[in-house]
Amino acid sequence: MAFAQRSITAGTSPGSDPIKVMVVDDAVVIRGLLTRWLGEDKSLKVVSSQRNGKLAVEDIEKSNPDVVVLDIEMPEMDGMTALPLMLAKKRDLVIIMASTLTRRNAEISLKALSLGAADYVPKPESTSEVTTSIDFRRELVEKVKALGARAIRMRGPARTMRAETNAGRTAQPVRPVTARPATDTRASFRGAAQPAAAAAPKFQTRPYSSARPRILAIGSSTGGPQALQEVMKEVGTAMNDVPVVITQHMPPTFTAILAEHMGKAALRPAKEGEDGEVLKPGNIYVAPGGRHMIVEKDAGAVKIRLTDGPPVNFCKPAVDPLFDSVAKAYGSATLGIILTGMGHDGADGVKTIAAGGGSVITQDEASSVVWGMPGAAAQTGMCCDILPLKEIGPKISRVLKGNTR
Repeated sequence: MAFAQRSITAGTSPGSDPIKVMVVDDAVVIRGLLTRWLGEDKSLKVVSSQRNGKLAVEDIEKSNPDVVVLDIEMPEMDGMTALPLMLAKKRDLVIIMASTLTRRNAEISLKALSLGAADYVPKPESTSEVTTSIDFRRELVEKVKALGARAIRMRGPARTMRAETNAGRTAQPVRPVTARPATDTRASFRGAAQPAAAAAPKFQTRPYSSARPRILAIGSSTGGPQALQEVMKEVGTAMNDVPVVITQHMPPTFTAILAEHMGKAALRPAKEGEDGEVLKPGNIYVAPGGRHMIVEKDAGAVKIRLTDGPPVNFCKPAVDPLFDSVAKAYGSATLGIILTGMGHDGADGVKTIAAGGGSVITQDEASSVVWGMPGAAAQTGMCCDILPLKEIGPKISRVLKGNTR
């Protein structure tokens, strides 16, 4: 599954220092390949390359990376053991797990997110597949750039405040271009300074539909598993009367495990969607990796259809096909949600839902790991609310019950 090359927040500003990266992998060929790929991007600089977690932990303070690409399975010290040790040495360190597409590694990767990893990249199983995978290379570079740039921006105000205080002046925090007044819910950025409150840019919004939602459709990408978990915990029994359909940019195997996690968070039945399956209220359906999931009316029921068409917005599954189909099937009774993610997938679907009279909520910038997808949605002017992550679940619960205030 490939990720969009365009992201509102990816990369660093012209003239800024490059993002410093550490690569940790026990395979010398893979280590060299990743180092070369990352080094070819002028906004990145590989400052360390290590063969196991122990050496990486020992080198954190010396090399001082902004981002670590961390393999899971390594001799002497594996990635999961190294993860908390690295974060203990540098609290705002961005760690991206790299794992092959096995169920075990998918489970470990999702567990790593709950322990503070920023994200993961699914790695092809063989060295030959890694060397020829354009999708893997694109996803790796784009995630390192987007997450690294965000961490540096979050760190900026604290550096300025310390410098000005040491100089004997009243500290006036510098406001990053992308600052928003809200708290960051990302465990992987704990300890990072929060941007000072600033007037958020005004985005046009529209009123909620007067129709009570009969379906909840959610799209997410980078940072999505954690965001989805928080939303599902909050929504819980409020979804009793509606089915929930989710497209999260993920490869096969990962989506099956994500569905299990969503079910545990919401205490509702959850699974990957199956072709021809009738949507049932109170159930959660996750688009399977490598297939687009849409819904359509058939003989009085609404059924799931899985399609094997080309990637949309470089993604498969993609959010736009799901949102377009939900708007067609449910019209003004649609409630769509766009959560954190790279690229702009879902923005066209937001327009379709709005055109059909439905409602859309998108996540705000400050609480997003990457404000690509939700930012693109906000810029359509077709959303009803732009909210911090912690407010989205409670708002969904109220809207599902017919209260849009």
